[in-house]
Amino acid sequence: MKKVAFFVLIIVLVLIVFSVFKSNAQIPLKVGDKIPSFELQDQSGNTFKIEQYVGNTAMVIYFYPKDDTPGCTKEACSFRDAYEAFTDKNIKVIGISSDDVESHKNFAAKYNLPFTLLADTENEVRGMFGVKKNAFGLIPGRVTYVVDKQGEIIFMYDSQLKAAKHIEESLKAIEAGMQ
Repeated sequence: MKKVAFFVLIIVLVLIVFSVFKSNAQIPLKVGDKIPSFELQDQSGNTFKIEQYVGNTAMVIYFYPKDDTPGCTKEACSFRDAYEAFTDKNIKVIGISSDDVESHKNFAAKYNLPFTLLADTENEVRGMFGVKKNAFGLIPGRVTYVVDKQGEIIFMYDSQLKAAKHIEESLKAIEAGMQ
């Protein structure tokens, strides 16, 4: 009986280890990389094509786990509260999660979010950027990219727990790198 229990425990541990390392994410993008081309639906159901912005405006693209959860709401409201600091510099703010269009529409309306939210329901764009899951592969990662007008990543901030710090760090990077 002890051998069977031990064997089951080993199998469970192996499955946990594989789930931690298994991800649909590619190699994470880093500073100096160009962002990939993609199209997603925004919170109004319109098709958002990143290529319409590359070459025209700098962007802050932030990936977050889920609409209307405490950390994600704090992050979104912090971007909302600092929105003018971004738009004054002609920087487009874009939030991306796996929530659907309806969820984004409700989230944006509830918290008066003035920026674009994109529905990556299949996690394809998350995978293109290489944003990995955290917490044993259970929670989608929280990563922010500051992208220059040419589509090159000039800054990246990855922190699951410091949601509001993404805004502060992005603004610092913009001040330092986009003079």
